[in-house]
Amino acid sequence: MAISNAILSSTLRILLDEEVDNLFKATPLLSQLKKKGQIDLFDGGQKLSVPLILADHSSITQLSTGYEPVNLAVADSLRNANFEWCDFVAPIVITEKEELSNKGERAIVSIAEARMKSVMGMLQREFEKQVIAGTSTVLTELNTLQGATLANGFLEHEAFGAQTNSVGGISKAAFPNDFQNQVVQCAAGFGGGAGTGITNLTDLYIQCQNRTPNAGAPDLILASAEMYSLYKGLLYANERFIGEDTLDGGRLALAFHGAQMYVDPFLPAGAAAPSTQAVSGYALNTDYLRLAMDTDANFKMSDFETISGYCARSAKIYVRCQLYAQHLASQGLICNAQA
Repeated sequence: MAISNAILSSTLRILLDEEVDNLFKATPLLSQLKKKGQIDLFDGGQKLSVPLILADHSSITQLSTGYEPVNLAVADSLRNANFEWCDFVAPIVITEKEELSNKGERAIVSIAEARMKSVMGMLQREFEKQVIAGTSTVLTELNTLQGATLANGFLEHEAFGAQTNSVGGISKAAFPNDFQNQVVQCAAGFGGGAGTGITNLTDLYIQCQNRTPNAGAPDLILASAEMYSLYKGLLYANERFIGEDTLDGGRLALAFHGAQMYVDPFLPAGAAAPSTQAVSGYALNTDYLRLAMDTDANFKMSDFETISGYCARSAKIYVRCQLYAQHLASQGLICNAQA
């Protein structure tokens, strides 16, 4: 007996929940955001409007005698960063020829399951490519961290106070002491002696920590394979590992202070090393870096339907999401750490 579209759809929805979990766990940034509850669900809306405090509201008046006039001058301390949603969809298709060649309900479900995993893996890779490197030719409306060579990327290679990118419609140049990220230039690698990668990372960590609200600090470092290898080499004599509780047992990860470090396959990004615009890694405070998703488009799969004019049936996986930042001074960019 042929398996109906309804049964096939409901079966894959059970599998889809498992595959979404695997998607988030397999990606360091998404895994950390999920672990810390930084994935926000919204019910509709045309865009995301994020309120930011970028100015002092009032002034302090010292009272020496008690008769001094109080300075009542005030300013609007809030600005709104606005982010458009990024919508994308990918189909799962099964042809009638494939069904006839693989008769049996379980065989058909296995084909659909394999196609679904393929689609989910593709969405994962494309999402990661855009967020980390900004080089996706498909998800161009998805925000990216890479601002060394892109004018709308969150994190720039220029020194703190000299950055000019636009994030959420707000010019970073208009707020040189507030709405800017930290950066460290590693002078082509993590060599020995003064200015090593350890020193560079320590300086970056301190700068991020000094500008982090609520006594926080970076908790996630994403690195290129070469930067990770060079850092591991510097630690070899006194190497320590920490358990990685976000993944299934057995995997270990390096750490820098309290931040876990992972290799990201889409780093380095930006310009080729050696260059000040060569992005080797990110030091991120995920308390202030969040992923928004629509409640009705959180990797939602539609029902299978017969495709008119073709001997096939298909379903669609629909996603509406956007990456947004609430605080940039607590985030850091690691440049030119390739050997």
